[in-house]
Amino acid sequence: MSFHHRAVPIVLAAVLIDSIGFGVILPVLPRLIVTLSHTSLDDAARIGGWMLVAFAVAQFFAGPVLGTLGDSIGRRPVLLFSMAAFAIDYALMAAAPTIGWLFVGRVVAGIAGAVYGPANAVLADVTPPEKRGATFGLMGAAFGIGFILGPAIGGLLASFGPRAPFLAAAVLAGLNALWILSLLPETIDPARRRPFRLRNAHVFAAFGPLFQAGKAKPLLLAAFLWQLAHMVYPATWAFFGEIALGWDERMIGWSLAVSGICMALVQSFVTGRAIAAWGEERTVVLGMLAGGLAFLGYCFARQTWMVFAIIPFAAFQGLAFPSITALLSRMTDPSRQGALQGGMSALSSTALILGPLILSQSLAFGAERGFQGGNFAVAALLALSALVLIEWKVVPRVHGAAAA
Repeated sequence: MSFHHRAVPIVLAAVLIDSIGFGVILPVLPRLIVTLSHTSLDDAARIGGWMLVAFAVAQFFAGPVLGTLGDSIGRRPVLLFSMAAFAIDYALMAAAPTIGWLFVGRVVAGIAGAVYGPANAVLADVTPPEKRGATFGLMGAAFGIGFILGPAIGGLLASFGPRAPFLAAAVLAGLNALWILSLLPETIDPARRRPFRLRNAHVFAAFGPLFQAGKAKPLLLAAFLWQLAHMVYPATWAFFGEIALGWDERMIGWSLAVSGICMALVQSFVTGRAIAAWGEERTVVLGMLAGGLAFLGYCFARQTWMVFAIIPFAAFQGLAFPSITALLSRMTDPSRQGALQGGMSALSSTALILGPLILSQSLAFGAERGFQGGNFAVAALLALSALVLIEWKVVPRVHGAAAA
């Protein structure tokens, strides 16, 4: 496709490189935690969950601040800071001598982890409202392509030791920062900037305009439940692969790479067409239905071929979040797009705080009792709750507003 603004491919490339850096460490993280903590794989899953909580708490406070800063000083410096901090984080984790240092690295990443908020704000700045759903879908495609390359590279680099992928991620994040510094233009018009006030740089201030619109409340709750369910992948996938299927680092990497291929195909070729044909609200329903059924499938999959048979179908869950983001973006005026995305980042961080605790504990609790799919059973229940809320509360209100 031809990009309508030169900032779009730069931001998508930045997200691509960042997702490669994130994906490259996933295959080795379980074994690194086991090595540094001298504990079992089941307990390592719990530690991995707490590590994501540390990331999320830091991001919860930093996300709205960075989003509001983007509305004040511009998107470009905020993105540049995020990428530089990620490079420092991965280098720190590569040298971590103890499990405590890994936690410090996750806190640094959490502070910088609001990169997707400013990136989404850039896309909202340069994209007409009616095209935002498809453009946000490209963001998901860039993330998916990163997962094609990142985990596969991480699985291969694991042969050089569990720290090698972290060094590779640090280099990629550094290159990402240079890319933004050299080529990304500023996209927010100076006339639309607003003064930075710390008292407004929190999740409640960011969502204030949305909560005043009654139809946004169920959409926000559904988005939260969906994100909570979706945490089953970053929080437990690598541990689930080893515990339930006996996978090694290379197989974990290839499973994530195949997931990335399928996700990128759906986001590139299906999301925009689905939104154009059925609208954002119906596309959300389709995405959540696919995700919920995939969670149930993984819950009972005990053979590798079963997992790889589910992965292509599961990719259609990628229809959900770009549609939610587009719906929320339409409810917000142009001068507050950065605050909106900062609020969405904080909402994601809240899900990251609760999700890993719930899902990693469910995996470990079930595994100790002979059932390895407890994490996906809980994820399926959360996805079903979000789907019911969308179908009963959001879709009728959107249709009613359109008819009026």
